[in-house]
Amino acid sequence: MTDTYSLTDYQSVRQLAIRSLFEIFEQFSEGTLIVDREARIVWINQRYAQRFGLEDAEQAIGRPVEQVIPGSLMREVVSSGRPMLLDILDMPKDPLVVMRMPIRDDAGAVIGGIGFALFDELRSLSPLLTRYQRMQAELASTRSLLQAHQAKYSLAHFIGNSPASLEIKRRARRGAASDAPVLLLGETGTGKELLAHAIHSASARANKPFVSINAAAIPETLLEAEFFGTAPGAFTGADRKGRPGKLQIAQGGTLFLDEIGDMPLPLQSKLLRVLQEKEFEPVGSNEVLRSDIRLVAATSIDLDKAMREGRFRADLYYRINVLPIEIPPLRERLEDLPALCEAILDDLREDHHALYELDSAALALLARHAWPGNVRELRNLLERTVLLNDGNQLDAESLRAALGPLQPVPQQSNATSPLLAPDQDFYAARDAFERELIAGVLEEYAGNVDAAAKRLGLGRSTLYKKLAALGLSS
Repeated sequence: MTDTYSLTDYQSVRQLAIRSLFEIFEQFSEGTLIVDREARIVWINQRYAQRFGLEDAEQAIGRPVEQVIPGSLMREVVSSGRPMLLDILDMPKDPLVVMRMPIRDDAGAVIGGIGFALFDELRSLSPLLTRYQRMQAELASTRSLLQAHQAKYSLAHFIGNSPASLEIKRRARRGAASDAPVLLLGETGTGKELLAHAIHSASARANKPFVSINAAAIPETLLEAEFFGTAPGAFTGADRKGRPGKLQIAQGGTLFLDEIGDMPLPLQSKLLRVLQEKEFEPVGSNEVLRSDIRLVAATSIDLDKAMREGRFRADLYYRINVLPIEIPPLRERLEDLPALCEAILDDLREDHHALYELDSAALALLARHAWPGNVRELRNLLERTVLLNDGNQLDAESLRAALGPLQPVPQQSNATSPLLAPDQDFYAARDAFERELIAGVLEEYAGNVDAAAKRLGLGRSTLYKKLAALGLSS
């Protein structure tokens, strides 16, 4: 009589499922074995025994499992009580995919273990392994990319305790707290790139890429491709697979655009679209990509003059000039010289394995130089002095020999500019000048706003706005 079981009879159904599972594994797997608490084989099926060179399965009974199956981890399973649900057992010919589980008695104590060799060909798991390998490759590529595009400096690397330096650091911290564009202004060698790194390091995007591109260092014909990337085969000589641009590499992080004042006008308009619409198209592609970057721009040229000369777009200037940070030249913050020299000599100590110091006369000499190359020139001078000097004490003579002709610091007059009233600042003086100029032209044209606007080179609506802002009547 055939036994019947109700699916509500949990214990009976469970025993059936366990028996069925064992029979399925034993029937379709490449091998099955059972070991006792001491990892001695108590049962192994015939085809598994033959795989390991035994003519009869009985020859394996009672032997330690490692003697029959070299490299087996069944002993670890019975000693730890933890299963190994998927593992690879290396074999001289082909590896085996195996599963190992402990066997427990009714009280829950481990009394042995059972193992199944599931596959003798890894291609059965090829979809899983392929996906795993692809994920590992993508992860390695991402890690490599992030390591290659990490910020190198923090605000601690911007050396100086002068009021100007403290104000620069304060503004940099404010800039790091938001995603607004930052515009770094200053002569070459003042530390604009260092400050860009520091702003990124202090921002919420610090664990994302920091990517820099110098608009003055790349030929104009290649700059757009470098910036936006290229589609596969976009032009002759282009990569067949396409090439990501700096915007794509910087996704989620910070893009440092150095010497933005040298960017060609056509590319300026495309950058403006990226900043406003947060999207772009790679060269040779119709695909629109979303952009999530924080822009830090820098320039050593006068952008106001460049706008007047038509070399820089006014709309882009107003878009990037949200938080300007002007870095004064070294000659205007000479009180930072001792701290800068100490930091530079400390770096040189690691390279030259010696501790160098400047005496007071040497510092006094440095304070009389105008530093047209700024901090970069200072570092260059100190390293040259170290290389030319035999001792660890750097005096004024050794500095003078390495420096060459001294460029004196321009003397600033304490007298007030004749164009600036004692109680005026720049903005008040500018408003006074505009008020006087506009009032004079209006008077010349008998209050005719259209004629006055044309004479001044302003739009009619712009002139009306200035009249209202300056408190003038037409």
